[in-house]
Amino acid sequence: MSLPLSTGALAELTQALAANAERYDRSGEFPYDNFKLLHQHRLLGLTVPQALGGGGGADLATARQVIAAVGKGDPATALILSMQYLQHFRLQDEARWPVHLRQRVARDAVVDGALINAFRVEPDLGSPSRGGLPATVARRSAEGWRLSGSKIYSTGSHGLTWYLVWARSDDPDPLVGGYLVHKDTPGIRIIEDWDHLGMRATCSHEVRFDDVLIPLDHAVSVSPASAPRVELEGVTALWMSVLLSALYDGVAQAARDWLVNFLNERVPSNLGAPLASLPRFQDIVGRIDTVLFANQALLDSAVAGRIEPQHAGQIKHLVSRNAIEAVELAIEAAGNPGLSRRNPLERHYRDVLCSRIHTPQDDVVLGQVGRAALGGANA
Repeated sequence: MSLPLSTGALAELTQALAANAERYDRSGEFPYDNFKLLHQHRLLGLTVPQALGGGGGADLATARQVIAAVGKGDPATALILSMQYLQHFRLQDEARWPVHLRQRVARDAVVDGALINAFRVEPDLGSPSRGGLPATVARRSAEGWRLSGSKIYSTGSHGLTWYLVWARSDDPDPLVGGYLVHKDTPGIRIIEDWDHLGMRATCSHEVRFDDVLIPLDHAVSVSPASAPRVELEGVTALWMSVLLSALYDGVAQAARDWLVNFLNERVPSNLGAPLASLPRFQDIVGRIDTVLFANQALLDSAVAGRIEPQHAGQIKHLVSRNAIEAVELAIEAAGNPGLSRRNPLERHYRDVLCSRIHTPQDDVVLGQVGRAALGGANA
């Protein structure tokens, strides 16, 4: 699928989002203006397949281009958009969903710009990627499921229309997986507790569900606990890895561009020439561009199908590590101005550090690779 926007239009979109980034970072409010702009450009339904009302379902290469441009402008917006793209990509082959719900969620995205994300992490359990059953319970009743529980790190909270809540049923062999909840269903409360170092405008607040009633067919992607189904594997894992990597590489690209501009404009009186004329700074920028070149080569290979999905976690690990290194080098070169809140570099630094906490985390990735290399010892 071709991009709805030209390369030049994507660059203009980056600039428009960057103009809002500081305001949303300081307020921590949901970036409604940004998503209104994305909807105007027909980008919120980009990965919705044609059969569900979209424009054909963008491929990974196209989605990566958009996320990279949005991430360079405002990474909090890009993270929410990444989850939107991932969820709609998964809907293309998700046979467990009733057809009418797949069509409704897809139509809402295309027509109204409605957003969807999965709520998985819980206060006691932590990340489900490390195992365990959710404490959030869907109890059967004559009217439907009654859902109760709490989810933390619920990215997008205030701006979402649909929540895909990871929960278990009260059956003897619980049905574990995604229960679809509309934002306007009674019994939902958002606790505004997201106050993090970076990615502040993602509004990743706690969301509580108190006896929330949903129809029985809204258990859209569940499997018996006795026969669990891995939610993020294969091509889906590759999509998530590439989109998250493109996002944080975009942050590093923005930091790099700020530094280049700063070094060309800063002319100390005792030097009489721009800092860019000094070999020390030329070396640092060369190191930055080299690690970012490595990122682009990795991501280009991934979207071209030259990297197998089994290496998805390694892509995320390598690109995130390189992005952090690039921003740290920019901070080192800029000195005090780089850590001043008057300049965007300190925000880029706070944002890029968040790449470490997204699933899969480094210890999981490296542990899996090591066990595979050692023949599964101590698996």
